[in-house]
Amino acid sequence: MGFIGMRKPRGFHHTYIYVDERKERLDRMTEKARQELGLAPPPPIASGDMRGKFAAQTTFLRRRKERGRRPLHPAVILFLIALLAGLWYAIGNGIL
Repeated sequence: MGFIGMRKPRGFHHTYIYVDERKERLDRMTEKARQELGLAPPPPIASGDMRGKFAAQTTFLRRRKERGRRPLHPAVILFLIALLAGLWYAIGNGIL
């Protein structure tokens, strides 16, 4: 067939199922009223405002933060395992 018989792909058209036109109209009306009154638009949500909100709502994380304890770093755990393996090797070969 080649390029001669190629058909155009079907166009894409998405119709929204759950649209609340009344709510959109009310939002437009409130924005228009705010502009007429000279009120500032609501500030956008910044990512810095959300920082720490999840930990504050979780009891486990909140208690850990209040105690001030932090989990062990993986490098510390690996060092302790290597130290114990070295001691085990030394004791097993009669070095210690």
